Amino acid sequence: MQTGRASRTALRVAMRRAAHQILDRPLILDDPVALPMLGPLFSLDRERETRPMGRAFRAFMAVRSRYAEDQLAAAAAGGVTQYVVLGAGLDTFAWRNPFPQLRIFEMDFPATQEWKRALLADAGLALPDALTFVPLDFERQTLAEGLAAAGFATSKPAFFAWLGVVPYLTLEAFRATIATIAALPAGTAVSFDYAISPETLSPERRPGFQALSERVAAAGEPFRLFLAPEELNAELSRSGFQRIEQLSSTDLNRNYLDARADGLRLPEPALFRLVTAWT
Repeated sequence: MQTGRASRTALRVAMRRAAHQILDRPLILDDPVALPMLGPLFSLDRERETRPMGRAFRAFMAVRSRYAEDQLAAAAAGGVTQYVVLGAGLDTFAWRNPFPQLRIFEMDFPATQEWKRALLADAGLALPDALTFVPLDFERQTLAEGLAAAGFATSKPAFFAWLGVVPYLTLEAFRATIATIAALPAGTAVSFDYAISPETLSPERRPGFQALSERVAAAGEPFRLFLAPEELNAELSRSGFQRIEQLSSTDLNRNYLDARADGLRLPEPALFRLVTAWT
C-alpha cells in the first residue's frame, strides 16, 4: 500500500465478495451491500471467476469474512460492545450490523477511506450512526494512537477483525499491533489471516503462490510477512494472548463448504490460514 493512494487490493477483494453474491448458492456471506457500494466499478468476469483459482479466491474472501463475523457474534453475545476493523477497505459490516449495542471503528489509510466515502455517497449509502472512521497508516502510526484519537474505550474489551492486512506488514508493525490488542482487558479478541511461509508449501502449491505474489507486487502492495503456524503461535503467546485458534483450509472446508452442490472449496493446503486469539 502506497501512502496517498487508495488500495487496489481492497477493490479486488470487494469485487470477489460481490461476485460471490451472484455466482454462488448457498451464500457463505450474505452481503446485500457489496454490489451497491461498488456501483459502476463492478464488472463480472464469468470466465475468470469460473477458473479454479478464481473460485478458490472467491471462496476464501467469503469464508474469511464469514469466519470473522461469526467470531464477532460470539463476542457480542458475551457482552463486547466495541468492534474494530483494521484495514477495513470496502468492508460492509457496518451497514449489515445486527447488534444495536455495537460501536464500530473502521481503520485504514486516509486515501482508502476517502475513496470509500466517495463510493458510499455515489451509492446513496448513509454512514451508520454507530460507525467511526479512523484514518491510520499502520507503518507510521501506532494502533494505540489511532484508537485514542477515535474515542475508543481502552477500559472495555473489544473484538478486532484484521483481514487481508498482515501479509503486507513488516514484522515490527505486526508485533506492535498484536501487543496493543493483547494489552486490552480480558475478553478482547482478534481474528486475522496470514500468509504461510513459502518454503513450507508443497512444490505443487508454490507456482500459485508466486503468481499471487507477483500480482500484488505489481499493484504496489507486495507481500512482506510470512509465518509458519508454530512461529505465529509463539508470537501471539509472547504478546500475552491466552488462547489461540488456527484454522487450515481443511478446517474451513469442513466448517463452511462441505456438502455444497456447486463444489466450491478451498485448496488443501491453502496459501493462507485464519486465526483468532483471545486475551
